[in-house]
Amino acid sequence: MHQIIIFIRKTNPQMQVSKTFKRVNPRKAAGPDGIPSRALRACADQLAGVFTDIFNQSLYQSAVPTCFKRATIVPVPKKAKVTELNDYRPVALTSVIMKCFERLVKDHITSTLPDTLDPLQFAYRPNRSTDDAISTTLHTALTHLDKRNTYVRMLFIDYSSAFNTIVPSKLVIKLETLGLDPALCNWVLDFLTGRPQVVRVGNNISSPLILNTGAPQGCVLSPLLYSLFTHDCVATHASNSIIKFADDTTVVGLITNNDETAYREEVRALGVWCQENNLTLNVNKTKEMIVDFRKQQREHPPIHIDGTVVERVASFKFLGIHITDKLNWSTHTDSIVKKAQQRLFNLRRLKKFGLSPKALTNFYRCTIESILAGCITAWYGNCTALNRKALQRVVRSAQRITGGKLPALQDTYTTRCHRKAIKIIKDINHPSHCLFTPLSSRRRGQYRYIKAGTERLKNSFYLKAIRLLNSHH
Repeated sequence: MHQIIIFIRKTNPQMQVSKTFKRVNPRKAAGPDGIPSRALRACADQLAGVFTDIFNQSLYQSAVPTCFKRATIVPVPKKAKVTELNDYRPVALTSVIMKCFERLVKDHITSTLPDTLDPLQFAYRPNRSTDDAISTTLHTALTHLDKRNTYVRMLFIDYSSAFNTIVPSKLVIKLETLGLDPALCNWVLDFLTGRPQVVRVGNNISSPLILNTGAPQGCVLSPLLYSLFTHDCVATHASNSIIKFADDTTVVGLITNNDETAYREEVRALGVWCQENNLTLNVNKTKEMIVDFRKQQREHPPIHIDGTVVERVASFKFLGIHITDKLNWSTHTDSIVKKAQQRLFNLRRLKKFGLSPKALTNFYRCTIESILAGCITAWYGNCTALNRKALQRVVRSAQRITGGKLPALQDTYTTRCHRKAIKIIKDINHPSHCLFTPLSSRRRGQYRYIKAGTERLKNSFYLKAIRLLNSHH
């Protein structure tokens, strides 16, 4: 039992709990218990001692108080025009106190996960982000497309109510195989079962219902538990990759000489895995994209899932960026330029209200630069000169409004590439660590270049990063 409560019995457990309370967002809605975030934050030091004891007792007994498990479900539209129930996301409003408790448990679970965990699951791992997932996907595709008579099929998976269909008993078995303490696994089982909930639509509240399945969306632990539940969903053939970021799953099939046998078998195996794990593929929202640069292309037969043809698309929004079957970035840059220009209107209004140049610059960095530079290491290298001019035009407009010098996007890209490359080199468990091969000891700090026959591969992140590192020595 000592092992499962050690994370909250550090040098000063009350301080640990108090810090968690103080990090609560005061604007977050209260849960069913009505305790507002700002009250917990304001009285963090006074409440920390009591709740440290409650949290430890909960872990010791592998039981979560029912009042902590209560949830109010609010249906939130996923898109502007709702046509069916699946267009709503059931967000759970839960106790703010429980959210803090979950953060402590999440930090503990994350710190104890084995290094052997699926390296292509990029969520909830140290030194991993959507940039890494996108760069890995693109590098896998571009490296293959650099060879003769090849093409790539990408299947972007969509699950129906993925979080809500997790079977707690199956999850616990998987957590135990990952080496988590059995008592903590039992705590997770209790956390996910016997959950009283009501649904609120406007001023109408439904009768309460007890749930014993799923991981509620809105709970701090849910995304992590889902990613651990799917950790054994991995490719069965060397020519395929299954790249994941939480519940975003992409199957990348590397096809040579028109032989799609392994790819089609991978899709079939994924369907079987879903059935065994109580997950349902939403075929209508699952999309496929084919990247084929050969001059003489053959007709590509469609993929079927459960007897339904998967729709083929020329462009797909993948982890926040618009990826196309030409692997160019005009669609993406057009989208973010349009979005950034809308924010420039707000920046101009703030200047009229008399905000200082420093405040205007902060607004730019938070709301405009964050759009322009989102996952920039993955895509900027292959932008055309026209794309880059359009992006930099937004920066120059913002610079005229703020009155101060703003970093050029090229400089932001270079800085972030260098920073990310250093992090990958230091992380031996990163799936791309092996791409940075040091040269002889006499050439310290130099890395072996990766051969590339096309400009697309040459300008991709990893090859750019290696050239950048070598130019610094």
